[in-house]
Amino acid sequence: MKTFKLTIILLLTTLSGLAYADYEIYKDYDLSKSVSSVTTVRVDANMIDVYLEGLGQTWVKANNIAKDLGQLKDFHIYMSELPQSGDFNLVLVVNFNSGADLEPDKAKYKAFMKKWSDAQQKKTKEIVKTYPNIREIVGEYRMREVLLK
Repeated sequence: MKTFKLTIILLLTTLSGLAYADYEIYKDYDLSKSVSSVTTVRVDANMIDVYLEGLGQTWVKANNIAKDLGQLKDFHIYMSELPQSGDFNLVLVVNFNSGADLEPDKAKYKAFMKKWSDAQQKKTKEIVKTYPNIREIVGEYRMREVLLK
């Protein structure tokens, strides 16, 4: 019985010490200047290839133009190796140099639209009409890397 009480006291002491361990921003960690826009998507069974084809003709082309113009740093598509588990099976990530890159900017918009043809815009409108039938966007996040010191 004494051993049990001693174990409980040690456990409570350890846990109470953890409760007082507060990290403080800029003292214990920094946040990166870069920002990532993360979208989680649930694509229907056996429709991943169809959705990826559509993304290749729309989202990827648009992001390549924005990357060439310096409007974003990079972008990625991640697919789950276990597509039927969890709430989502595809993740779309766009990396920006800073939060300022996400602000509305008329000059950036005009530069993008100059490269994004009317034909491409029409094609994109047709392709995305099928998206609601094959996928559901389940989350959107704006994330910064935590840099522990």
